[in-house]
Amino acid sequence: MGEALNMPRRQSRFTPQEIDADPRLQDHSAELWNEKLSDVERRMLTSAVRCFAANGYHATTTRDIAADVSLSPAALYVHFPSKELVLFEIMRAGHERALACVRDPVIAAAGGAADCLALMVSRYTAWHARHHVAARVCQYELAGLTPEHYDEIIQIRHQTNEVFRDAVGRGIDDGAFAPADVNRLVRGILSLSIDLVRWYRLDGPDSPEQLGDFYAGLVLKMVMNEDAASGG
Repeated sequence: MGEALNMPRRQSRFTPQEIDADPRLQDHSAELWNEKLSDVERRMLTSAVRCFAANGYHATTTRDIAADVSLSPAALYVHFPSKELVLFEIMRAGHERALACVRDPVIAAAGGAADCLALMVSRYTAWHARHHVAARVCQYELAGLTPEHYDEIIQIRHQTNEVFRDAVGRGIDDGAFAPADVNRLVRGILSLSIDLVRWYRLDGPDSPEQLGDFYAGLVLKMVMNEDAASGG
């Protein structure tokens, strides 16, 4: 999948100290974890997200993850029986939260098809920007999962895709959106929101909300039926 965050190629891996100091690895991913997990477990997940994003899942060791929470590598196994389960917990939390943000009842109450889709895209984009480090792991480290865990995550992704397909399909059916292949259109929309995880950083010029609103405007230009918009 290439090196995380487009960091320059080098012979050695990024150390926990380098990872901790890099602004490209700072986001709000620590907010994603289940509140039922212990403080140590949540801190381990936050450390793992940054390590996986910087070095990749397979190159990351349990020592790397434990170093940022001042524990021995063996201590990780007290909380997570395997490194793969750490990855799965990150994947599950990220995908479930992303799905929840587009299933928000506020979106359904937004009004017409254009308003609903714009709000959906805006929120989905802002979510990926705000949690861009965890989102990058969720997108690029799927191969590290066991087949069973992979299938579970793919099912959540299918549900998210279906929410967008429904929104686009309704707009086409009622004439607000121009006729188009729904699956192709949704793939393009999702690509806009997701691809930003390769380059976005919170200290950049755009806030998550600003980027969300900008992408929502781009999507409306993609889908709107000009005849309907002009009243023709």
